[in-house]
Amino acid sequence: MEPRKLEERLAAAQKTIAVLMRRVEEKVASGESAFAVLEQNIALERVVAEKTRQLVAQRQELQGALTNLRQAQSELMQAQKLESVGRLASGIAHEINTPIQFVNDSIHFIRDSFGDLAGLVGKYRQLRAAAAGHMDPRALTDLDEAENAADLDYLMENIPKALERSVEGLGRVATLVRSMKEFAHPEQKQKSPADLNRAIASTLTIARNEYKYVADIETDYGELPPVPCHIGELNQVFLNLIVNAAHAIESAIHGTDRRGLIRVETRPEGDSVRVSISDTGTGIPEEIRDRVFDPFFTTKDVGRGTGQGLSIARSVVVDKHAGTLTFDSELGRGTTFHIRLGVG
Repeated sequence: MEPRKLEERLAAAQKTIAVLMRRVEEKVASGESAFAVLEQNIALERVVAEKTRQLVAQRQELQGALTNLRQAQSELMQAQKLESVGRLASGIAHEINTPIQFVNDSIHFIRDSFGDLAGLVGKYRQLRAAAAGHMDPRALTDLDEAENAADLDYLMENIPKALERSVEGLGRVATLVRSMKEFAHPEQKQKSPADLNRAIASTLTIARNEYKYVADIETDYGELPPVPCHIGELNQVFLNLIVNAAHAIESAIHGTDRRGLIRVETRPEGDSVRVSISDTGTGIPEEIRDRVFDPFFTTKDVGRGTGQGLSIARSVVVDKHAGTLTFDSELGRGTTFHIRLGVG
């Protein structure tokens, strides 16, 4: 029921009680018998009790409607913000990709060309050694001084290493850019088939800064069929669970030199697929396990969590994809969240 209609019903019930109270007061004032007044009082108490029960029920219904409204507004704001960030990230990734490709092609060209130059330098040294007895000593001295000034041996040893590091670094940048483009997948009104393994791999790349100092990653991807879904929203679910896992591990290892483990496993299960994300964090205390999906519930420090991550994740998986989001947890050992989605 809409909040406005509930408020109107509350006001009507309060009016009814006020009218009945006035009638009783009028009966008493008119001098009617005590028995008649008693009957009126009993009738009034019954009406008041019933109206009070209705008021309490309606108030609870109104409170639930307001809570749902707050959650819907928060989810809408989050979705709008993610949509804006997604468009921005996709545009930046596109703009970065072109110059990165230019630089990558150039570095590969230099690396391959340097191999040819290194071969030429080797031939030159062989020739110089063979002709040493037939050359002007001053010319040989000038060549030696030129090689020493250029530190040719050092260059021949380290330029290939520098080029390989550059190629590796550009490869990592290209992977990050590609992951940004895939993570910021523009949403469509209709579900479309998606590769969840690839989506999770892209999300792990995006989230690397959250876990790289506290946890190692272990992945075990099963052979999954394409899953009809809104992949952009599921990417956000994967990101929330991975970040939560990293934060749980960070709390568990604080003050030690240990590292935790985040494990991602995917498996087909009949007409559905399962994605499990585990951590070796602190675990979820028994007394709050039935509240972890509640809107605005969080155990994180102020500024680190809004309490919306798991609530929105459940909304995306359960409400929008007709799937399930469950978890197993053991205090002091860690937590595993399981996402199950239909493939039909």
